[in-house]
Amino acid sequence: MMGEHYPPVGPLKIPQPGEFLKGTTTIGIVCKDGVVMATERRATAGSFIANKATIKLFKIDNNIGLTIAGLVGDAQALARYLRASVSIYRLRRGSPISVEGASTLLANILSNNRYMPYYAWFILGGVGPKGGHLFSIDPFGGNIADNYVSVGSGSTLAYGVMEENYEEGMSMNDAIDLALRSLHVAMRRDSASGDGYLLATITEKEYKEYSEEEIKKRLTKLKIA
Repeated sequence: MMGEHYPPVGPLKIPQPGEFLKGTTTIGIVCKDGVVMATERRATAGSFIANKATIKLFKIDNNIGLTIAGLVGDAQALARYLRASVSIYRLRRGSPISVEGASTLLANILSNNRYMPYYAWFILGGVGPKGGHLFSIDPFGGNIADNYVSVGSGSTLAYGVMEENYEEGMSMNDAIDLALRSLHVAMRRDSASGDGYLLATITEKEYKEYSEEEIKKRLTKLKIA
């Protein structure tokens, strides 16, 4: 996760997605009972560790969560906007927005600003009538569904663990363990990822955020504390 910076005066250069997603590891996994979402907590400014307690995982609604990567200000602003829009939808319609609808809304916002893009990449996950859903939403509005997703500088390391161990229909407990193991590997080798874990699960009944103590117990059980 990168801190704020101001570009030099001159012609506008539209960066490619990989050029600014240099400081985070975020993960989403679809499982039998819902969705698991996890991130680490480090924010960087170049080679400097700017913050060790960054919030990169947000509750959007009772059935939807969002992870962020990229520039802190851009990502946080869009997370707030999406949360407000979803709340307004619920008030007007008397029912929650679908996971697919929320992902399309966020993708449209990003697409409409593609010539002056938000420097942020998101994983949006949630549970609907048809089960768990997960979307990778890039800075230019690309919106791709998958069963497991990782975004950020440590994503290649996390993908290596998930590719080897993910199983369709796996239990929530197994998916949580997989998310934590994937983050752990990324944090060991990616200098821009580290300083703790954020973890949430989404089921038909609730959005649950795990405390540091709960996460620590799981890490100890996995022998990666």
